[in-house]
Amino acid sequence: MSQVLDDLLSLLSLEQIEQGRFRGQSQDIGFGHLFGGQVMGQALSAAKETVAKDRFVHSFHSYFLRAGDEKMPIVYDVENMRDGGSFSARRVKAIQKGRPIFYMTCSFQSQELGFDHQATMPSIQGPEGLLNQQELAMTLRDKVPPAVLEKFMADSPFEMRLVDPQDIINPKKIAPIRHVWIKANGNIPQDHCIQESLLAYASDFNFLVTAAQPHGVSFLTPGMRMATIDHAIWFHRPFNLDQWLLYSIESTNASGGRGFVKGQFFDQQGNLVASATQEGLMRMSNKGKSS
Repeated sequence: MSQVLDDLLSLLSLEQIEQGRFRGQSQDIGFGHLFGGQVMGQALSAAKETVAKDRFVHSFHSYFLRAGDEKMPIVYDVENMRDGGSFSARRVKAIQKGRPIFYMTCSFQSQELGFDHQATMPSIQGPEGLLNQQELAMTLRDKVPPAVLEKFMADSPFEMRLVDPQDIINPKKIAPIRHVWIKANGNIPQDHCIQESLLAYASDFNFLVTAAQPHGVSFLTPGMRMATIDHAIWFHRPFNLDQWLLYSIESTNASGGRGFVKGQFFDQQGNLVASATQEGLMRMSNKGKSS
């Protein structure tokens, strides 16, 4: 297991302060604020600690209220909304400096059999032979500031390989569709909760940026600001992040200063293992427009 992946697993392992209340540490990955995937992964870990071992998360819905401070710990307050015959529901409040920065509502279910159908996996190039994020960054080393390049080149708990990567320095207007192969950068425990928390973390990468593609801008465009407003995931089938998953992303709308994206995770056997949606702020400053 790589050190950076081991660090992420430690980050998702929370300290219990009292019943229903947990503390998580923060991680600075160069965004100038808390990474949303970290908060979602930790909140899901906190909720699972209060649920029976035979119940597994099947969905969560979350809202980001304030930018989190990457230099401070986070307190997670878990409310038990319901424990029924088959389902359990929890609401998690993430707190920094005495104020909520994030809310998540999640639902857990005992395993059972039922009807089964799914979307078809897109027919695209596999991960073999594609450049990962560090290799792509090397192609930009003469085009971006050293501080930005350093962030791109940093070790990551996940290896990500984009199918048909685009020029983020001089982006062209293209369809709002993106495909990314992703897997953990090392072996991880085959535990439902750990796998799902890691997928929640990873789902925030490469997501909202897809909504910028039809407009010829990227997150590096001067004056461009992007921030997550809400994020939801539905977990459909078991998966293993030790193996490649395809993150198939499409943006179906941008309006009112917001972009909307939806994504599907497929394993290499074509099984749809999870679906995600996100809406986020997509705002160009007047300075950026004039330039």
